[in-house]
Amino acid sequence: MINSQDIKNGTCIRLDGKLYFCIEFLHMKPGKGNTIMRTKLKDVVTGRVLERRFNIGERLEDVRVERRPYQFSYNEGDQYHFLNQETWDDIIIDKNLINGVDFLKEGMVVDVVSDASTETVLYAELPVKVQLKITYSEPGVKGDTATNATKPATLETGATVRVPLFINEGETIEVDTRDGSYVNRVK
Repeated sequence: MINSQDIKNGTCIRLDGKLYFCIEFLHMKPGKGNTIMRTKLKDVVTGRVLERRFNIGERLEDVRVERRPYQFSYNEGDQYHFLNQETWDDIIIDKNLINGVDFLKEGMVVDVVSDASTETVLYAELPVKVQLKITYSEPGVKGDTATNATKPATLETGATVRVPLFINEGETIEVDTRDGSYVNRVK
């Protein structure tokens, strides 16, 4: 159990039978009344964001989570197989529990977050930036550079991202897995 004033970004709590991660918090002292904690909590399973206020001193059930590196092996439909980097145990994670699944390629190491008490997988998270090769892209048209023009490019994982016109097929680019945006070209 933790006190509500101990909530920080990344803290995992159990509330109404569901697990939530704190993504934003604010300690507020209004002119009248008690001090409160305003929080934004993200549901681990659905990804929905919930705004919740807690009185200072309110007791909450905290959940101890563990992050472990797992290597992606292969997938069968919506079931993705990962190997533990320490014990070489195989685990299966459902597609909807993997953040940035469109940019996942074979052999990539991801962080798997699990509940330490029950050993259940909460979600898997790719690195923030990954390097992927472009398998298909239209050639850029000369003279279309008056603005920040972009074109679609298909990556080796099958995902499509918008890239600048000077990027060509066969080049390797860096992609932000959180929103699927182009970061830069890898030399």
